[in-house]
Amino acid sequence: METVYGYVLTKALGWKIGRKFPDIKKSIIIFAPHTSYFDSVYGKLFINEIGIKHAFLSKKELFFFPMNVIMKWYGSIPVRGVKGENAIFKVSKMLEESESLHIVLSPEGTLAKVSKWNKGFYYMAVKANVPIIVGYLDYQKKEIGVKGVIYNLESLEDVMSQISVMYKDVTAKYPENFSLELMN
Repeated sequence: METVYGYVLTKALGWKIGRKFPDIKKSIIIFAPHTSYFDSVYGKLFINEIGIKHAFLSKKELFFFPMNVIMKWYGSIPVRGVKGENAIFKVSKMLEESESLHIVLSPEGTLAKVSKWNKGFYYMAVKANVPIIVGYLDYQKKEIGVKGVIYNLESLEDVMSQISVMYKDVTAKYPENFSLELMN
């Protein structure tokens, strides 16, 4: 049964929801491409529509007043890279202590084109012993959903290769700011 979130996403905004969300209790969900602030809105509508317990990881720098109120309402938690508090351990502990939780993040880490993706999502999944769910937003098809699930996390190179294949035909809102060649 469609919720108000699904209604807004599909009927009001005209998006299609792709492949069903897998029956998994805990995961790291990566969402890409992330080239527009709208990506977050569509992503939140999608996550709320599928009805999973989740938390979004966001840069600690975004948590200033009054933005921090919006970020917390949105379901975001502030994280800092390994130079400050270690997000990998923080997320691993959250997943360990929860019966059901999905951590959502953008490995690009910014709206601008990046020279490489942040691999923290991979290390979080390995440390927490959870799969990586590959979520996507395709502006050309106006579709949002799940491309696949990566269970075998033995090799970072293999995981990145699988992710690259899954995203190869996905079109960002600003395609010039999304690059798969720079994932490694």
